[in-house]
Amino acid sequence: MRHILTGLVLSTAFVARAWAGQPTHIYGVNLGSWLVLELWMLPQGWVDMGGQLCGSDCSTCISTESSFAKAYPDTVDTTFAQHWDTWFTQSDVNTLKAAGINTVRIPLGYWIVEDLVDRPYESYPRGGLNYLRRGLGWLKDAGIQVILDHHGLPGVQTAQQMFTGSCTTDVQFYTPYNYRRALVWTAVMTTLSHLDPDFGNVFAIEAANEPINDAAQTPNYGTFQENFVQTIRAVELTLGISVPSSNLSVSVSASVSNNFTAALNETSSATIFSAEVQAALSEAVPIIVRIGAAYGLQTIFEASPFKQSRTPLVANFMDVNWQYNNPSNPADAAIGPQAYDDHLYYSSAVCHDPTSYMISICNLPQIQADATLGNSPLWFGEWSLDTQFNATDAFLYQWADAQKLAYSKGAGWIYWNFKIEISNLTNGNARARQWSYLEGLELGFFTQDPTAFHNPNVCAPYTNSTSNGTSNGTSSSTSSSTSNSTSNSTSSSVSISIPTTGYQPLLYSMFSLLSLIFL
Repeated sequence: MRHILTGLVLSTAFVARAWAGQPTHIYGVNLGSWLVLELWMLPQGWVDMGGQLCGSDCSTCISTESSFAKAYPDTVDTTFAQHWDTWFTQSDVNTLKAAGINTVRIPLGYWIVEDLVDRPYESYPRGGLNYLRRGLGWLKDAGIQVILDHHGLPGVQTAQQMFTGSCTTDVQFYTPYNYRRALVWTAVMTTLSHLDPDFGNVFAIEAANEPINDAAQTPNYGTFQENFVQTIRAVELTLGISVPSSNLSVSVSASVSNNFTAALNETSSATIFSAEVQAALSEAVPIIVRIGAAYGLQTIFEASPFKQSRTPLVANFMDVNWQYNNPSNPADAAIGPQAYDDHLYYSSAVCHDPTSYMISICNLPQIQADATLGNSPLWFGEWSLDTQFNATDAFLYQWADAQKLAYSKGAGWIYWNFKIEISNLTNGNARARQWSYLEGLELGFFTQDPTAFHNPNVCAPYTNSTSNGTSNGTSSSTSSSTSNSTSNSTSSSVSISIPTTGYQPLLYSMFSLLSLIFL
C-alpha cells in the first residue's frame, strides 16, 4: 500500500546524487510509439498501416503489434520497417537537442530480441533492433543519454494494455518461464550496452514498465527484481567492470580472455548467482552470437579483448510505492547503481478542477516518501499535461511549470511523449496539445530551456506553508498506472482509448482530505 507522509512540502532535502553516467539532472522525453506502437498516439497512421480502431476494448480488433503480426504475417515486417523509419528520425533528434533535452527513455518490447519470441504461438514484427541501433547512434552523436525501458514483457505484465504489445486479460508474465525470458533479454541488452558502440550512451535499463499495482497479483516479482540486478552485474563482472558497494567477483579463464561470449558462458556456471540467473546467462550466449553475426559485431563479441573501463549501468525499477498489498522493495535487490521511476498522470484523478490540481502537485510527497524507503534517486519517467477538464492555455502554462518544479526536486523528469500525431482522428492538435512535448514547446507551455520556468514561484499560493499558514497539512498527490483506460472521443465514429491513470485509492482519499485543508 502506498505510504502517505504528513507534514511534508517540496524540499531539496531528498535530492539524490546522480550515478556515474547518469545526467546530473534529467530533462527528458519518451520515444513512445516508436518501437512499441500504441495506436492512440497515431490513430490515422495506424489505420493507414492496416490496423483498426476498436474503442475502449483493445482486445476486440487489430490494435497491437501482436494482433497486427497475426493478421498480416507476410507484410508485417516491411510495414513496421516503414513506421520505425519515419516515426523517429534524425530531424527529431536535432529538435530535441535544440530544446535542451538530455535524456530519452526508449520503450522496448521483449520481441526486439527476436529469439525470445515463441513462434508461431507469439507473433511480432521483426527487424526493430536495426532501427534501435540507428536511433541510438543519432542520440549518441547528439550527446543525449538513454534509458532502455522494458515496456512490453514476455507473457504480458498488465491486462488490456496496448503498451504490452498484446491486449489481453491473460497475464502470464509472473511465471518462472517468462521471468526467465525477461532475464535473457536483460543479459542481451546489458551486453549490447557495453560492447556495441551504438549503445554507448545507454546509462540505465528499466526492469519492467508498470507492473500490476496489486502486489498480490505479481507472485515472486521481488525475486525477479533480485535476479534482474544479478543478471546485469554478472555481465558487467565478466567484462571486468567493477561494481560499487559489491563484494562479488568473477574470474574467467585465460583461454577465453579474447572471447566475451565464451567468458559469459563460463560465468553462467558461477554459483554466486542464482540458478535462474545462471540459466538466463547460458541461454543468452547463443542469442548474442547470432546478433553479432547479423550486425557485424562478431569480432567485438568473439575475437577481441573485452575488459572494459566503463561504469556500471544503473538498474532501474518502478518505485516500491507503485504497488500496494505488501510489495517487495526493489531497494533490497540493489547491487551497485540503482534508481527508481514513478509515473504521474492526473487524467483520471479524484481532483477535477485547476485549483485542486495545483494543490496536489505543489505538495507532492513521492520523493520524500520513496527516499525514506531507500528508493532514491527517483525520476518521474512518465507525465503529461492531460487533464479531466478543458484546460485553458493560461492553466497549461502553470501546469507545465508546476509539474516540472515538483519533479525537478528529484532526479528529474521524462515527458510522455516526444510527439503525437496531428490528424482528424486526434481533433487536429487537441491531443498533441497536452501529450506532445514538441507541440507543447511550440505552443509555449514549455520553456525553450527545460531548466527554466515561466514562473518559478508558481506553487507559492498552493503549498502548505503559504496556503493556510501552517506546514502541518497533509500532503498527497495523484499517481498513475495505466491499469485502467478511458475513451476520449475524437472526430472518428470510433472512440480511441487513451491510457489514463490508475489506482491508488488511499491516495485519492488523502487528496480529498488535503483539498478540505486548503479550501
